Amino acid sequence: MITAGNRKELLMLAGESSLKKDLRYLAANRHNPLMVNGRVEMDRLIQFLQEFNEFLNHKPKEFRPIPDHKMRL
Repeated sequence: MITAGNRKELLMLAGESSLKKDLRYLAANRHNPLMVNGRVEMDRLIQFLQEFNEFLNHKPKEFRPIPDHKMRL
């Protein structure tokens, strides 16, 4: 829940031209490192996911096949 003071501050900030200018700058200069020529580059995605898991120190789970009996679409 937003308090009345926070709401007033957000409304004040929303009207400022400097915030709008900063957001336009960010939107114009954003870059998605996983995209190449408008398509997701799978090698980059896999590398990102591997490095992200290493960063989190995630221990991979053992592979368990999915039981495929009575599967319906």
